[in-house]
Amino acid sequence: MAISDNLRGALYMSLSMFSFTVNDTFMKAVTQTLPLFQTIALRGIIALIGLTLIAWATGQLRFDMSRRDAKLISLRSAADVIATILFLTALQHMQLANLSAIIQAMPLAVTLGAALWFKDQIGWRRMTAILIGFVGVVIIISPGSEGFDGWSLLGLGSVLAIVVRDLSVRPLSREVPSIMVALGAGAAVFAMGLFGSAFQGWQPVTAVQGAQIGGAGVMLTLGYLSSVTAMRVGDIGFVAPFRYSSLLWAILLGWVFFANLPPLHAVVGAAIVVATGIYTLLRERKLRQQARARA
Repeated sequence: MAISDNLRGALYMSLSMFSFTVNDTFMKAVTQTLPLFQTIALRGIIALIGLTLIAWATGQLRFDMSRRDAKLISLRSAADVIATILFLTALQHMQLANLSAIIQAMPLAVTLGAALWFKDQIGWRRMTAILIGFVGVVIIISPGSEGFDGWSLLGLGSVLAIVVRDLSVRPLSREVPSIMVALGAGAAVFAMGLFGSAFQGWQPVTAVQGAQIGGAGVMLTLGYLSSVTAMRVGDIGFVAPFRYSSLLWAILLGWVFFANLPPLHAVVGAAIVVATGIYTLLRERKLRQQARARA
């Protein structure tokens, strides 16, 4: 039986989210016993090798770009470095599912950021959904309550850095391959790992730790490839909502490997964030279809 492009795209997106969440699981486990920056540097070597080989094999390994594009990639890479430090530091101390629930607000934040940065038009329906989604984030974090986890603020900070990361390359020339953007960010994160290791120290790596870091690097590369393929195969409006499957994987893997389940308030907040995020994506899809119909 033939599989439609949309279904194929949804499967690739689900695989991408699974891969990224497994990467997070490996990183959370290994950073309990190894210095954070050493782990980032070692994972970075694997990811850089993987991305470089893919870029070379597909004929996209090229560095001829304008100064403007180089500056935009540098800005994106700097934002990626900040997002990585904040996210992985929070991940060391938080439940996997709780942090994943906060990260689910990223599409809403990107939509709002595009409106503020690029003056994109947002109707009252999407703006209402975004505001309700941010209420969900507040419920997850629960400031002022006994269950408040200060590390969640780092997770929220990583969302803001991701918004800058994603929006910074929006004006990028179409001639610049996506994998070169990822390669630039990977090199910056790797360099940050080496620099931080000079201050944090370096420890011998056991076979188990090496396997965890290797698994993280492989899954990070697989996640990137799957996400790019997903967005190219199917309709974005159909495929994009499947990115929220990462929350389900985070809950499952957090329970299996760390014996953690998110508290009720985090589940309620996450449900609000996911529901408003999916609504926003579907609303954007409908508006694009209406615009094409009028053209």
